[in-house]
Amino acid sequence: MSDRLGVPNRSVFAGDGNGARYFHLHDIRNFELLILNIYVVPLQRLKAFFMFCLALACASSLAAVDVAAGGRQFVERYCVECHDAETRKGGLDLAALKFDPANSTNFSTWVLAHDRVSNGEMPPKKKARPDTADMEVFTKSLSSSLVSAEQTRLAREGRATQRRLNRYEYENALRDLLHAPWLQIRDSLPEDGEAQRFNKIGDALDISHVQMARYLGAADYALRQAMAPYVEQPKPQVKRYYARDQRSFTGPMKFTVFNTAPERATFPVLGFKGQPDLRAEKAPTTVGETNAELRELEGVGVVASAYEPIEPKFNQFKTPVAGRYKLRFNAYSVWVGPGPTNKWFVPDLDNISKGHRDEPITITAETPPRLLRHLGDFDITPEPSVHELDVWLLAGEMIRPDAGRLFRSRPGAGRWQNPLAEKDGQPGVVFRWLEVEGPIYDEWPPAGHKLLFGSLPIVERNVVKADENASETNKLGARRFKPALGVEVVSKRPVADAENLLRGFLRHAYRRPYNEAAELKRFLPVVRTALNKGNNFTDAMIAAYTAVLCSPEFVCLEKKPGRLDDFALASRLSFFLWNSAPDDELRAIASRGQLRQPEVLRAQTERLLADPKSRRFVDAFLDYWLDLRKMLNTAPDAELYSDYYLDDLLTESALAETQLFFAELLRNDLPARNLVASDFAMLNEKLAAHYGLPPVPGVALRRTPLPPDSVRGGLMTQAAVLKVTANGTTTSPVLRGAWIMERILGQKPPPPPPTVSAIDPDIRGATTIRQQLEKHRNQESCNACHAKIDPAGFALENFDVIGGWRERYRSEAGGEPAQGIAKSGQKFSFHYALPVDASGELPDGRKFRDIRDLKQLLLADEKQLARNLARQLAIYATGAPVRFSDREQIEGVLQRASSSHYGVRSLVHEVVQSDLFRSK
Repeated sequence: MSDRLGVPNRSVFAGDGNGARYFHLHDIRNFELLILNIYVVPLQRLKAFFMFCLALACASSLAAVDVAAGGRQFVERYCVECHDAETRKGGLDLAALKFDPANSTNFSTWVLAHDRVSNGEMPPKKKARPDTADMEVFTKSLSSSLVSAEQTRLAREGRATQRRLNRYEYENALRDLLHAPWLQIRDSLPEDGEAQRFNKIGDALDISHVQMARYLGAADYALRQAMAPYVEQPKPQVKRYYARDQRSFTGPMKFTVFNTAPERATFPVLGFKGQPDLRAEKAPTTVGETNAELRELEGVGVVASAYEPIEPKFNQFKTPVAGRYKLRFNAYSVWVGPGPTNKWFVPDLDNISKGHRDEPITITAETPPRLLRHLGDFDITPEPSVHELDVWLLAGEMIRPDAGRLFRSRPGAGRWQNPLAEKDGQPGVVFRWLEVEGPIYDEWPPAGHKLLFGSLPIVERNVVKADENASETNKLGARRFKPALGVEVVSKRPVADAENLLRGFLRHAYRRPYNEAAELKRFLPVVRTALNKGNNFTDAMIAAYTAVLCSPEFVCLEKKPGRLDDFALASRLSFFLWNSAPDDELRAIASRGQLRQPEVLRAQTERLLADPKSRRFVDAFLDYWLDLRKMLNTAPDAELYSDYYLDDLLTESALAETQLFFAELLRNDLPARNLVASDFAMLNEKLAAHYGLPPVPGVALRRTPLPPDSVRGGLMTQAAVLKVTANGTTTSPVLRGAWIMERILGQKPPPPPPTVSAIDPDIRGATTIRQQLEKHRNQESCNACHAKIDPAGFALENFDVIGGWRERYRSEAGGEPAQGIAKSGQKFSFHYALPVDASGELPDGRKFRDIRDLKQLLLADEKQLARNLARQLAIYATGAPVRFSDREQIEGVLQRASSSHYGVRSLVHEVVQSDLFRSK
């Protein structure tokens, strides 16, 4: 991807490689040099400046000194017995430790000493302990010294390191700037670094030449996506695609050597009647246009969910251009009769009647091969009906429906059997047609095109014609995707028009005032060079715009030490709550110098929270705070957890539950204690059944009251959280306990010693994880940490790898064999082994029997729950860790939010109003 200078070569502009659509800078020999001057050189200077500042800071920092005399006496009297050169418990020698706050390791050591003493953990209870007055004098003196040293450094450097936009932010910034909500570029950029559990910390967001190459490619692709795809606005079009015309629907009607099972076949339905003649190939697949009335009654049914070898999709439709569409589906549920008496579980595909219940349907967009993107869900009923989704589609995508509750047949020890089959039949769904309206445009040319090219004339792009003899369909009968040829913008005054267009683009792209003449001087040479080399006006402008979108002014967040000015404050607020750049209203307020007024800032915070784009904050914040981005990193074991294996609807519902739960807390300013224990959950039919709760109809998640004494409620017992803290095969109290300590309580556990190996749970069922850990905890060096970590994890042992309740562990052998049939159609092969013991004891001696008791113990300190959430919000919002000297600010946030019982929305407001947020 790079030449010897480390600058991306021209191929990064190729997009999908289609030369007819994407610009290759073959002839601009100086382009890399231009980009180098625009982007790399300023960044190199920036890094050099940072290194200079760091050296200056180190040279002028406080010299290493000893703690005050009183503090040294305290250490010698109460600490050095265990922490001197000979004993060094915990690897710590306080006898020789000087006070050198300029050294980060030394500073952290003294912070640890302060916290252990102030929390009453040190000196140990079995040792001589100071009286309260002596402890208070020591901690106050040490705290004052630490705060003073840290504030001196922060006044010089600021709290946050200057950083680039992360992948989430860059994608959203391009979507909003170019008015192109459909853009999907995040996954084309390198994975972001992580610090303090978030992808917002400058120290972890490096800028390399590989990063730059990816940003260039993403920017070029986004710009071309924003252009008008046609010369003239297309007329509104509504087209219907019948299931009987789709090869992927009708092909599986015929049995082959690869498929001889009725469960893996599709079947024709006319109203609620089967069509055996058609299945026997004695009648045409469809009446087509010869009988419009019957045509509308024709459908294709399935008794299985979409999974190989049966994956029906509306493959005759391929999105012509990216944009907004309305999709309408005509579908209904059916009941398929049983086979012969001794094989009642084999469906009779000619025996069709009205369905017994509603069925959940998931709609995805598919880019071959099998790259799926979730679009929406709805419930179909036993009566044929039409369901509409308003969606954004990418060019070339097909539409794939999936009846998520139905089973997915997989080979195994015996022939599969539908777990939903009953003696009188089994459920199925029938699809009649998909109707597509679009692309839908609110204006023409589209807003993104106007931003780039104003009202300049549009003509068809001049491309080489495709082979006229090429087949219209592929070997599977699907229509080949032919992308729109695209357009060009022509100019009679290219240099003058380029200057005007660049001037307008910079006003929207840059987030703060700039020297217009200097910026035009930077970017106009890109246009001139491209034009001089024979490139057309459109490609020359795209090259210049790409340079702007990869410049430090766009890619980086600029802040100076001290209080943020209005523009920096606008960016911080917008990237906090929208994960994107400020909109016009926020910029206008910043330009008037009003945003730093507390009442104005509060009103804008409320406006951003009330906007649908705040969902970006919810999803991105939870992706890192709770690790929800790792939801698909593991899958339930196919043998031990075959009842969950292949259940995409459960996984998707679990993820949405946690996102909607936090959004509910935020929307209604519910107290932070709900993070641990709430009297409601966000449920649908799938989750209610999974949790063993009263039935909740439908696929849509909604706020649902929980029964008294339910183990559910709060984050810890949600399926998504319990899944990301397990590995798909086993659960670990250590991992879950550490997760709760850090993510919910804000108490980061120390890392395990490098010489201690992790415990592998016994999936044979001979011993429980508790029994294994008891042996581990007998070692004094291990017990010190495990006594804090394990208890909360033990309380969650009643929950399996995806949050189902269990009284006994599962094993591969031994114990009681499980009875039932999995979603795969194979019989359960696991056993119920030893019983679960979810009791425990907290480090302070308080005991609990199960998760209900633990929740009540944690609720005894609601302020700590709110404190941790406020810290997480502050880290995410400011891109900086909450340091020792920031603790007073966090306490101020809590004090101001206390009247709402630490409401989540109130905490967000008070974080924004704090000096932490309003300063670099």
